[in-house]
Amino acid sequence: MLDMKYLRKNSVEAAERLKARGVDKAQLDELLDLDQNRRQTIQEVETLKAARNEASDKIAYAKRNKQDATQAITEMQSVSAKIKVLDKQQTELDLKVKELAAHLPNLAANDVPVGKDEESNVEQRKWEPITEGQPRIQKTKPEWLKAHYEIGEALGILDFERGAKVSGARFLYYVGDGARLERAVYNFMLDEHRTEGYTEMITPIVVNDEAMFGTGQYPKFQDDAYRVEGLNQTYIPTAEVPLTNYYSGETIPAEDLPIKFTALSPSFRKEAGAAGKDTRGLIRLHQFNKVEMVKFTKPSQSYQELESMTKNAENILQKLALPYHVIMLSTGDMGFSAAKTYDVEVWMPQQEVYREISSVSNTEDFQARRMHITYRDDNEQLQLVHTLNGSGLAVGRTVAAILENYQNEDGSVTIPEVLRPYMQGQEKLVATPHH
Repeated sequence: MLDMKYLRKNSVEAAERLKARGVDKAQLDELLDLDQNRRQTIQEVETLKAARNEASDKIAYAKRNKQDATQAITEMQSVSAKIKVLDKQQTELDLKVKELAAHLPNLAANDVPVGKDEESNVEQRKWEPITEGQPRIQKTKPEWLKAHYEIGEALGILDFERGAKVSGARFLYYVGDGARLERAVYNFMLDEHRTEGYTEMITPIVVNDEAMFGTGQYPKFQDDAYRVEGLNQTYIPTAEVPLTNYYSGETIPAEDLPIKFTALSPSFRKEAGAAGKDTRGLIRLHQFNKVEMVKFTKPSQSYQELESMTKNAENILQKLALPYHVIMLSTGDMGFSAAKTYDVEVWMPQQEVYREISSVSNTEDFQARRMHITYRDDNEQLQLVHTLNGSGLAVGRTVAAILENYQNEDGSVTIPEVLRPYMQGQEKLVATPHH
């Protein structure tokens, strides 16, 4: 949620900054007009309430002195009727203002590139393993190179066909070594984040509508969510929702900041806007595992913490020796709640492209304003915290990147060294019969 005081005082600047986020000026104008009406109505109600109190005093005085209070009573009844009408008007205006404000995205930080879409994203850095025998970006693609889903099916470790039979398209079974590899990946990630100072959590995977509103998924993206029928509840699209809402409505002791959480959870997304895109494989599923990182910080720390959270995501890829690059998203490609976002994209050799594997964002006070999460500053004044979130990483996409980057000509897949302790020392994935 944006700060209404800022929008009122800086309407020209706000219109310009919202334009960069694809918001028409008319949308802001409508909000500010309604807000002005709302504030005028509040003022009128206050004036009338003062008049009613005055009339009430007159009636009491008249009655005490056994005088006729008819006129004062008529006066008070008339004022009370007007207040009733204006109170109803104010409630309606409050709702309209809240509804319009809820559809405005966050303002981008000053250094975010302005652009309509991903074409304006800016690469920050690239990384490739330097140790001999680790995956590299090849200048020429070997003929035997397969897509991750072909490898998974050939090895008998990913079963998309039975996933579709039981649940529909974009669901799958991980089988045998596939399930063990997925488990190894997320356990490795959680262990890494724990050593980086994150507190490990297991969160609810069903949340209420207030929680979805708090992080900015609702009302705008309600159609992409898996809702629980008949209840105001939703299966989480990311652990960011329950993690960030952990402190909703609370004041965090300033000395506890920054606070860092990590959690593995399943994530559920209808991916309604992605028809026909990445329909095969692990890239765009309706249900997938993700290790999430969330931070609560003072405003002065948040951009430093954004850089360090991005490095935490990169650390996972470096230890897995997977080539990647980091890009800064443009104003038109950023998520609704973000003020600044870095995407970490891993190299997928079969398609010869980088694919997003982590998105790390600073939302500044946008989510905290919706959730009422505060701390007390040095002057004991309540201030909103800044919240940050990032994938550390999307687990299925990491498995896909391992299968493609570590595949061998004979169809086997070498297991990255850091994962071997999680797989009882196993060094390779090879085809094994299963029932």
